[in-house]
Amino acid sequence: MVCMRRVPGTLVLGMAAMGCGMGLAAPARYEITVTARDYAVGQAPVLAELGRPAMMPRGASLRAPDGTRVPCQLVTDGEATQLVFVVRDLAPGESRTYALLLRDAPTPPLGPCVTVRERDGDAEVCVEGEFFTRYVTHGGPKPYLYPIIGPTGKPVTRDYPMKEDTPGEDHDHVHHRSLWFTHDQVNGVNFWAEGEQAGRTVHRAFESLESGPVMGRVVATTDWIGPDGRKICEDRRDMRIYATAGARVLDFDITWRASEGPLHLGDTKEGVFGVRVAETMKVDRGQGHIVMSTGYRDGEAWGKAAEWCDYSGPVDGQTVGIAILDHPGNPGHPTHWHVRTYGLFCANIFGLSYFEPGSGKDGSLDLKPGEALRFRYRVLIHPGDAEEAGLSDAYAVYATPPEVTVRPMER
Repeated sequence: MVCMRRVPGTLVLGMAAMGCGMGLAAPARYEITVTARDYAVGQAPVLAELGRPAMMPRGASLRAPDGTRVPCQLVTDGEATQLVFVVRDLAPGESRTYALLLRDAPTPPLGPCVTVRERDGDAEVCVEGEFFTRYVTHGGPKPYLYPIIGPTGKPVTRDYPMKEDTPGEDHDHVHHRSLWFTHDQVNGVNFWAEGEQAGRTVHRAFESLESGPVMGRVVATTDWIGPDGRKICEDRRDMRIYATAGARVLDFDITWRASEGPLHLGDTKEGVFGVRVAETMKVDRGQGHIVMSTGYRDGEAWGKAAEWCDYSGPVDGQTVGIAILDHPGNPGHPTHWHVRTYGLFCANIFGLSYFEPGSGKDGSLDLKPGEALRFRYRVLIHPGDAEEAGLSDAYAVYATPPEVTVRPMER
């Protein structure tokens, strides 16, 4: 008997399928069918929930309909373990069935394609042997990802202030550090700016650094410290980097917690999940473009709400883009965008009095002690502009993942 329930984009196997919690007595075989909805799937991470860690197999092998092995990975997250793989090239409504073999012995991986290692206190990420990015924990008053290498092999975020000798870069806004998460008003403390009167988000520890044939994972905890040295709150950042062709796919799952007492998150345009794009990508340089899911472009996009926003432009003569997709489960979805033609690009649910002046709206939020606020974003770093990247379908894949079902194979 297989206990099965369907969850969009996931697969959940019950205790009977897992051998009653004592490991697998013999290899277990299943068919996993992935079905696209009313959109095309270029490439999409698929997560299959397998149950509690005590019941988990030690190895997994996945094969496509033509018999070729598909890279897959077992990932433990709290009370659940997931099988992770990437589905490619499904037409709207098309299904594909894979053969899954679970065993109580390690399976030689295909890869690993994504490696994560600690280096001088930071987390360095490589994809297929090439450097991709580094989660910098000690380079200023907040952690950030820098540099971020795009699909053409060139950085897609500004060097300043991490480097000050890059020709042609403006040296404005020293607090715009590549890709970051922070906020201006947290219990009245400004964590957006930098200086003696500003707060600091301080890396506490890595909970997990994982490598694998499908994805790399960085899980970090961060303390929010006021200028008086007192801790105000904390967050947990789960960052997953997938081995995908062409574009890079990064999933961010950030839980912000009122760990020290009541938390007031103020109405301000200065926040929260931000990127400063490479200097040559800027709209102000004449060749960059901002495009939203709602159709707003360039300067008219500032402060508007949309499911996704894309910033693209030339880097060394080739067009690349950074898209941020706002998860439909996020508070305040669809988020507003603090996106500027000079290169700043942020998702921000809080600044409603700025984004909708005259509306009387207040974007501030209050958390009681112990309460949490969860944000999820997908970042796509892609060749070409927004249209070439197929962002409408990419967002549909993220918002409503392909349906995944499982059934035992006949022996």
